[in-house]
Amino acid sequence: MKISCFKAYDVRGRVPDQLNDDVAYRIGRAYAQFLNAKRVAVGYDIRLTSKTLCDALTEGLTDGGADVVNIGECGTEQIYFAAKELAVDGGIVVTASHNPMDYNGMKFVREGAKPISGDTGLFDIQALAEQGDFAEVEKKGSVSRLDHSEAYIQHLLTYVNTAQLKPLKVVVNAGNGGAGAVVDLLEQHLPFEFIKVHHEANGHFPNGVPNPLLEENRQPTIDAVVANNADLGIAWDGDFDRCFFFDSAGRFIEGYYVVGLLAEAFLLKQPGSKIVHDPRLTWNTIEVAHRYNGKAIMSKTGHAFIKECMRHEDAIYGGEMSAHHYFKDFAYCDSGMIPWLLITALMCQRNVSLASLVDECMLAFPCSGEINTKLEDPEAAIAQIESTYQSAATSVDRTDGLSMSFGDEWRFNLRMSNTEPVLRLNVESKADTALMEAKRDELLAIITSA
Repeated sequence: MKISCFKAYDVRGRVPDQLNDDVAYRIGRAYAQFLNAKRVAVGYDIRLTSKTLCDALTEGLTDGGADVVNIGECGTEQIYFAAKELAVDGGIVVTASHNPMDYNGMKFVREGAKPISGDTGLFDIQALAEQGDFAEVEKKGSVSRLDHSEAYIQHLLTYVNTAQLKPLKVVVNAGNGGAGAVVDLLEQHLPFEFIKVHHEANGHFPNGVPNPLLEENRQPTIDAVVANNADLGIAWDGDFDRCFFFDSAGRFIEGYYVVGLLAEAFLLKQPGSKIVHDPRLTWNTIEVAHRYNGKAIMSKTGHAFIKECMRHEDAIYGGEMSAHHYFKDFAYCDSGMIPWLLITALMCQRNVSLASLVDECMLAFPCSGEINTKLEDPEAAIAQIESTYQSAATSVDRTDGLSMSFGDEWRFNLRMSNTEPVLRLNVESKADTALMEAKRDELLAIITSA
């Protein structure tokens, strides 16, 4: 049996033709056998098919001899937390994050919330699931249910001093995903007034699939910030492992500048620490690290690579411009809740707006944001751009795609999508917005003509 829903980092596919109860059962059996797992934490997001798929997964795990701890409906990071805190051999969350409504999937970790990706066993699990020739087990595993939310909330609160927080007015847009339930649990501990938009979990996604990276999904948050004269806005994707920020004017803040803010927050507490970042946009993060005698370390884009690099370097924080933020004390995993707690704490400590926290670095390091172009032959376009610019480039880096720098004036990163024929372009300059925009347009003209 061929199973087509295994990707580089997780399982993702249409229900029921690519992912269904039979496939979920096989994955459970294969995971238990591959890890020789005795105890596994599982949970599921708010999608309509998630609970039944989790039930089938659980049946596979228990038939494979593993005891299952079911933490119920949750976000991806709650499974990471459970895998870190509980005496388990790993964890699986049933989620398709921001994919279309008819999709679902799974994300996997092993003991200590270490990621399982294509490089660390995911394709071995796929092979076992496809073969279906599972080893016999002495005893079927048991299932227990655990509400782990209180321990999770208490851990989130360790990142801020609640006594120093001030009564901010905060718009929160869960996009009818899972974030609203956690905001409700945090609310009683915080002095903030929350204006809740699309707050209730609803797997029908009546307001569209929650993905604030799409510009068309941002307007409800912007409108609520402006209408309520709020201090900031926060929006999440469906499984809330990413969060996105809007200032008091409703301006969307690129994730790149949020990485710099969070790096600063940690380096203020622990100067000299290591910060991991992706190669797409780098100069602001490097500047923040240098300012606090820290060390900025570049990693290939992608959660498995960032987490591996952070563990290897013992980095305190890692950030990607795509709004994934990783924390040493959160088992080096990504969280969509910790970032906004830290940023609101920064605003309160300094008694400043979000805009004033980011305006200076936005002027110092203007960027294009990620621009995606569908092409039949992305590799040819990359080769053409490298040929065009190589004589002028002062440095070339291939950590992830093609990065070229041109002295202290400007740089770009160009990389192919892992899953579709798309080129992703990012351009930045040093204090020269006009130059950044000119080079952005210049590069796009070459890409679209390739």
